[in-house]
Formats: sequence, C-alpha cells, structure tokens
Amino acid sequence: MAATAAVPAAKPAHHRLRADALRNRERIVAAAREMLVEYGIDVPLDEIARRAGVGNATLYRHFADRCELVHHVSLSVMSRIAEQAERARAEEPDAFLALRRFVHAAADERIGALCPLLAESVARRHPDLAEARDRLEATTEELMAAARDEGLLRSDIAAGDLMVALTQLTRPLPGSGCANFDQFVHRHLQLFLDGLMTPARSELSGAAVTLEDLRRTP
Repeated sequence: MAATAAVPAAKPAHHRLRADALRNRERIVAAAREMLVEYGIDVPLDEIARRAGVGNATLYRHFADRCELVHHVSLSVMSRIAEQAERARAEEPDAFLALRRFVHAAADERIGALCPLLAESVARRHPDLAEARDRLEATTEELMAAARDEGLLRSDIAAGDLMVALTQLTRPLPGSGCANFDQFVHRHLQLFLDGLMTPARSELSGAAVTLEDLRRTP
C-alpha cells in the first residue's frame, strides 16, 4: 500500500493576528509620537487612533491609558536613537562621522520637542525605561570617546553638553509650531557639530557637562 503524502499543517490563525496586532501597535506608537510633538501631551487619544488608521477599541486594547501609551513612545524613541548610534558606529569610516550621523538621526526623532512632554508623564525609574536610557547613554558616551581617541573631538566637552545642545536645537520656537522647522534644525546642528571638532577655536567657560549633571538638575 502506497504511503500517503503528509499534508503540511496550516499555520494557526493567531500567528497572522499577532502580526497584524504588532503592526497596529507600531502604527499607534508612531502616530502618538508625531501628535505629541505637534499638539502636546493632551492630544485626544481618538485623534491618535484616527491618524494610526485604527479604531479606538484597538488603541485601548494595546494601551490602557495615556500614561501607558506615552511610556511606550518613550521606549520607542530611545531605542530607535540608540540603534542609530550603534549602526552609525559600525558603518562610518571614523567616529566623528558616526557622531554627526547619530546627532542628525536624533534630531529626526524630534527629541527636543518630546523630552519635556515625556518627562512630565513618564515614571522615568521604570525598569524598562531605565534600561533603554542606559543603553542610549552608553552608546552616546562610547561614540564620543571613540571620536576623542581618534583626535577628532575636542576634549573639553562631555555627553551632557551634546544632549543639551541637541534638545535645545531641536525644540521648536514658542508659538512657531513645527511647520518647516526641520529645514533649519539640521543646518544649525551642522554648525554646532563643526564647533566640536579639534583643534578647538576657543576656550569654554565652566566644566564639561556630564549626563550625571543633567540628572541632578531639578
């Protein structure tokens, strides 16, 4: 008697649903990031759902409330920026070019506009946020140390100096909204980055600002 050919098992429907759910979740987080920048922390959640192309029920199925959604926006932003830093270091021919690429990528995340919003609503000591922050800070420190070791980055600055400038230069001017702001951000970031190169053209007042200094600031 001839053997019967085995019939491939059908993929369970829940695998497809999980993939769809993951895409919906990613769309919601991306839409929330955009709308937090544009409209602030009080943007209606149904507007976020509408921009994401999902229903309100789908949003609440993934995120119980505004605090949880902002929490995941924070994680997403920090993870994306850390990944950009790691990728730049691996792909660029020198550490300063990698630093330039990382800074411009962080600007594209609108970090200056998001930082004050996220700080108001997020429990920054939550373990997964602390882990994401530590990863981002470590990659930034390593990138700057490599550029310094290669003789490309001036020695009188620290990662805190970079973060202060990055957040300030990527924060929209009061009352200006975000329209057409990006076209100016990258231009001024490039000027700032030129000022970080060695040899230094001037002596800086005070001491280099570290990330620990920033955490101690009220």
